[in-house]
Amino acid sequence: MSTFKNWLNTTKKGLGDQVKKFKNKDFMEAVVAGCALVAFADGTISPEEKTKMAGYINISEELKVFDMGEVINRFNHYVANFEFSPQIGKQEALKAIGKLKGKPEVGRLVVGVCSAIGAADGDFDANEQRIVAEICGALGLNPSEFSL
Repeated sequence: MSTFKNWLNTTKKGLGDQVKKFKNKDFMEAVVAGCALVAFADGTISPEEKTKMAGYINISEELKVFDMGEVINRFNHYVANFEFSPQIGKQEALKAIGKLKGKPEVGRLVVGVCSAIGAADGDFDANEQRIVAEICGALGLNPSEFSL
């Protein structure tokens, strides 16, 4: 049993170190842009989707290191891009995500968060899965790694 406790403590410490390592503007931008992409997958972003995204960031060990005011401000920026033009919104979001291309460890975390947002309503639908697969492409990751 003590071996398991040692492993668990080591794993927790490693996660904490990774979270600190990922705490940067590009990572936050990619996560928020990805969340906006997934939320807009059906062509609209509902108030419920905005609330779920903010709630998920508040409880996520990986994401609560970010200032919620800044996160919401950036999310609203990406939402405004989609409302102005879905094509421009998508292009700008994928551009922000693409800054992490070549960093698979960080990219996998972005994909995981975006998948969790997509599944937050209990239905990770085909549109949301397609968008997450496109996010994988922007990150240089294989969507099949995530069963997409």
